[in-house]
Amino acid sequence: MVTQLEDLLNWARLSSMFPMTFGLACCAIEFMSTGTTVYDMDRFGMAPRSSPRQADVMIVAGTVTFKMADRIKRLYEQMAEPRYVISMGSCSNCGGPYWQHGYHVVKGVDRIVPVDVYVPGCPPRPEALIGGFLKLQEKIRSESLVAPKAIEALLKKESHVSV
Repeated sequence: MVTQLEDLLNWARLSSMFPMTFGLACCAIEFMSTGTTVYDMDRFGMAPRSSPRQADVMIVAGTVTFKMADRIKRLYEQMAEPRYVISMGSCSNCGGPYWQHGYHVVKGVDRIVPVDVYVPGCPPRPEALIGGFLKLQEKIRSESLVAPKAIEALLKKESHVSV
């Protein structure tokens, strides 16, 4: 009974993902083009939301500076559980070409918020972002109600602690 309920809830979650609409740099243009009629995010049940309280997927698209890091963390904390993060582009994945010569760029958004899916590229094509959404859907499909994502992360952390 519980597994059937889990399957139903996971199906509902993965069939109605609401990404938050905000962009930091050139990757945001590719994110916007993913919503056009050519690629059509709507066929996957994704409707972009402008409020973090209505969104459950954060797409960090572009260069993350230390000045913007506080705002990204605040937006992430305002999102309802369960919440997911997609890091889009080499700048948000690892700082891109800017972190070596600039003091203002964060070397990866995973230092600020936990990332579920990385989408590589500079800038990544809309097809790559759709592939990232499909990977996230696979991850959501395998989640459990008994041990949610936060508890699993805590258990992993405790198992890696050496005495």
